[in-house]
Amino acid sequence: MQITTSSNTITINGNIKKVSDFQEIKSTIDRVITQNSTITIYIVDSLSITSSVIGYFNKLVLKDKINLYMKVGNPQLIELLNDLNLTSIFKARKA
Repeated sequence: MQITTSSNTITINGNIKKVSDFQEIKSTIDRVITQNSTITIYIVDSLSITSSVIGYFNKLVLKDKINLYMKVGNPQLIELLNDLNLTSIFKARKA
């Protein structure tokens, strides 16, 4: 997995599947939200995301009141978010 940032946009390439992936995502987002209350997360090609990442995104939206927008490149991940009723919470859409 590889993460790049540009202003308030975080782009994630590769599959999100390891604990270290969660830690890297969290630390990157934590840095970005110190200066932005709105962030866009572009998940380019991951088939799924771990429960720890889902929980962290939920915390950002529901507790920290971060405006989170998610762009998803893989149709299977959009289906997963739909099945979990997370599409509207994460403002997820196809990229």
